[in-house]
Amino acid sequence: MALAEVVGSTAAIGYGLAAIGPGIGVGLVFSAYIQSTARQPESSRLTLPYVWIGFAVVEALALLGIAFGFIWAG
Repeated sequence: MALAEVVGSTAAIGYGLAAIGPGIGVGLVFSAYIQSTARQPESSRLTLPYVWIGFAVVEALALLGIAFGFIWAG
């Protein structure tokens, strides 16, 4: 019986696993915004820019993850 050989880039598998973190992060950012708006509706305009900043930071980390995957793949 022959052993199965892994062919391809393991960077794709690594990024697939690393994408779980930003997915959870985006969910937490928007859930916190929804909860804060539900508690104090008049603050929705005040807190909305912070939601987009948090979203951008989380997504930037995801893009860094895919970039490092390609860099380290060689």
